Amino acid sequence: MPQAPPPPRAAPLSAAELAAADLPGAESYAEVPRRLLLSAVRAFAANGFHGTTTRDIASGAGLSPAALYVHFPSKELALFAIVRLGHRRARDVLTGPEPSPDPAARLRELVSRYTEFHARHHVVARVCQYELGALDEEHYTEVLGIRHETNEVFRLAVAAGVEAGRFDAGVDVHRTSRALISLAVDLARWYRPGGADSPEELGRFNADLAERLVAPKGG
Repeated sequence: MPQAPPPPRAAPLSAAELAAADLPGAESYAEVPRRLLLSAVRAFAANGFHGTTTRDIASGAGLSPAALYVHFPSKELALFAIVRLGHRRARDVLTGPEPSPDPAARLRELVSRYTEFHARHHVVARVCQYELGALDEEHYTEVLGIRHETNEVFRLAVAAGVEAGRFDAGVDVHRTSRALISLAVDLARWYRPGGADSPEELGRFNADLAERLVAPKGG
């Protein structure tokens, strides 16, 4: 059976977007490894994991070619550090502030926060989503565990609304929670700063979509 073609890559990022790229959580690293990771984010986002060399990463940080190996013995380990940080921070925006006791308000908060995060950090989000398959099996499994934790936050929020009678009783909890996550994650493909919508506006828009998606029929 012929294999399906790979999904198309997102449109190239501008030089300004790459220059402004950040890595939430990188402040936990010392200066040199932090510079290397930020350079790797930009290189992976621009050229993909396989199109990036260790020399590209080191030179982007203003360091010698051998500098990367002092802190990250392989290019894959640099990718793993980026993807793990990105996934952890995306998960943590959902579990930080005290949640609203109202299921509908709670779901709106989750969708809004998750959307805003992926818009503000769309460059590293692109690396986390498009280059995930380049991780080795052990690292991929660890990141997958973080993704499952994120999925569970949304699943529990949707399920709570159904159980409380605030959402439509016929809502498919698993499929709906995946769809809500996808609204935010897909921003890595198309979002551009300076466009028609700010991260906050997109957060409100997606929150409105989420509320309509689960609203009781005839409600």
